[in-house]
Amino acid sequence: MNQFEFTVSEEQAQTRVDKLLTELMDDVSRSQIQLWIKEGHVTLNNESVKSNYKVEEADHLTVTVPEAVELEAVAEDIPLDVVYEDEDVIVINKPRGMVVHPAPGHPNGTLVNALLHHCSDLPGINGVIRPGIVHRIDKDTSGLLMVAKNDKAHESLVDQLKAKTTKRLYQTIVHGVIPHEHGTVDAPIGRDKRDRQSMAVTDDNGREAVTHFTVIETFEKYSYITCQLETGRTHQIRVHMKYIGHPVAGDPKYGPKKTLDIKGQALHASVLGFTHPRTGEEMVFEAPMPEDMNVLLKKLQDSR
Repeated sequence: MNQFEFTVSEEQAQTRVDKLLTELMDDVSRSQIQLWIKEGHVTLNNESVKSNYKVEEADHLTVTVPEAVELEAVAEDIPLDVVYEDEDVIVINKPRGMVVHPAPGHPNGTLVNALLHHCSDLPGINGVIRPGIVHRIDKDTSGLLMVAKNDKAHESLVDQLKAKTTKRLYQTIVHGVIPHEHGTVDAPIGRDKRDRQSMAVTDDNGREAVTHFTVIETFEKYSYITCQLETGRTHQIRVHMKYIGHPVAGDPKYGPKKTLDIKGQALHASVLGFTHPRTGEEMVFEAPMPEDMNVLLKKLQDSR
């Protein structure tokens, strides 16, 4: 275990314990500090303390950092398309067919397994040595996702998602000809009561879900569009496009069986933007459509 000791200065007096320690310990989030305080890993003058206690000058704080536990997932040497990486964040262009998290039926071969091998400098998220998956994209959706490498980065990126300040743009081919250039689907999404493995637009258990779309090109039976997420519900684009009568081509769960020749849905997370958690720099990344989607689009264009 690592131990850190701090003596409160005159300038730091009357600051909450959790706030002060967050400022003093660069890579640790406030929520993690609060958890350590709750678990008794933080003492003030050798006694337990509460997160909201306001320190006095010359108070002595001791933080005993518990050893991070190993995640059950094992590191695997799986190639990754790394678009950007530094000490706080890694941006990956995930291929179609790769699961993000280990789960029943997919214990290995996932993005997490690959990241555990790739990132030798993971200090741990919330006391667990693991990459901080901030958001997910479905197994058969390709494209960009951001991963935090420490607590503070994870907290910042999650907060940005909650505040709807991240930029997430998807390219997709959907069934049917959409007659207008722009549209917004504002419809709550929750678990489908008739099929617990699926999501649906529902008022019963639905949470706010907003998708903005722009039609780029139309064909005889399909439309090529971009979708910008305002929220990030499970299967959001797939559910919303089905809801308005234009399901994503190739979608095995929400689309028709007779569709374009592609393994999985024709959906690609092409643009990802966020504020860097340490530097405050605005960062935007782009990933080109995968080859199979390009081939489909070219066939549709040539068939006109």
